[in-house]
Amino acid sequence: MARKTLTLTTAALTASALALAGCSGSGDDEGGGGGGDTLRLWHYENPDSAMGVAWDRAIEIFEEETGATVEFEERSFEQIRTTASQVLNSDQAPDILEYNKGNATAGLLASQGLLSPIDDAVEEYGWDEMLAPSLQTTARYDDNGVMGSGSWYGIPNYGEYVQVYYNIDMFEEAGLEVPTTLEEFEDVLAAFADQGITPLSESAQEYPLGQLWYQLALTQADRDWVDAFQTYTDEVDFTGPEISYATQTVADWTEAGYISTDATGLVAEDAGVGFIDGSYPMFFSGSWWHGRFATEIQDFEWGTFLFPGAEMSPGSSGNLWVIPERSANPDLAAEFIDITMRPEIQNLMGNNGGVPVAAEPEAIEDEKSTELIENFNTLTDRDGLAFYPDWPTPTFYDDLNAGLQDLLNGTQSPEAIQEQLGEQYRSGIEEYTE
Repeated sequence: MARKTLTLTTAALTASALALAGCSGSGDDEGGGGGGDTLRLWHYENPDSAMGVAWDRAIEIFEEETGATVEFEERSFEQIRTTASQVLNSDQAPDILEYNKGNATAGLLASQGLLSPIDDAVEEYGWDEMLAPSLQTTARYDDNGVMGSGSWYGIPNYGEYVQVYYNIDMFEEAGLEVPTTLEEFEDVLAAFADQGITPLSESAQEYPLGQLWYQLALTQADRDWVDAFQTYTDEVDFTGPEISYATQTVADWTEAGYISTDATGLVAEDAGVGFIDGSYPMFFSGSWWHGRFATEIQDFEWGTFLFPGAEMSPGSSGNLWVIPERSANPDLAAEFIDITMRPEIQNLMGNNGGVPVAAEPEAIEDEKSTELIENFNTLTDRDGLAFYPDWPTPTFYDDLNAGLQDLLNGTQSPEAIQEQLGEQYRSGIEEYTE
């Protein structure tokens, strides 16, 4: 296979946003884009993840069928998130990339004219017929970059959601069962803490703790509150029962030893590895970890369950394949997207711990993968995908992480943090929609 992989360091990223994208293509390229028969592709999935495995196979098929070469350039989530606006507005934009969905991410780039609308390709390939309506929400954006209507700007070929991963061996040793209510969940947390074990592997520098905070709010919320929070259908009261419960509970759980204050210095990778190495009995995070855990966890049995006491959980369609406005090969990019939607690729994803959107159910053979997909279907059947807490504004991801770090450190009270987050949320929406 002619695939070429280029890995960039964080140091290279910080030196210059444009330097980050400065890797040249094949010998036919004259700077920027793919050009000729080269498709420049970015994504940030681990090669052992379900998406990484499936997309590697899609690259092979694409190269076999088109005769083109895929030049894959590895980026981290943070690298793409922090540099996309600059790079996609330059001659160094790739032809296709994985990008985070939501108003503050794909919606923002669409409203800035940095992504190509792909309505014609959707009609040509029939992608709209492959995606359930709830999964189409994050693929379409209006002129202000608000999801749910307007043109298509991306295609998800997998779903995702947040759930509890748990160490079955540690549960059995402690004489504990999977909780089915929020009260039972807190009893499990207390039981581990009483044994001197921090029950939750967490990260406050990146997304895991923010997703737990949001999940706690969802235990008190309904769909109207989610719509207001995510799509601005009504004002959101940051002193109301949803956010007040979430913020105070994170503070209480930290004080009780359920969450370590060390999480302020940890990133998502640290939290995931902490679960992999058996240091923590539970990790609340996304389905994107599932394939990696299946590959790397060898020393104990593990399982999953939906967060108890809530009808909704953070989740949505997966990230999007998007085609930059400056893509040199948009037709090839669309052809690659279509390959990732084929049953062969979807089934491969499902059997490697992913959540495919168009797989053949009878083709999913792995027991853990079947459980993963069934949990996702449970959420979609009850309209339980509530998106993610950082989506409403371009800066709320950083705002929320900073606020939760202060909460764990005890440098601000829950009330002060809620007030701060409310101000940041409102000002972010005003700036975003003006």
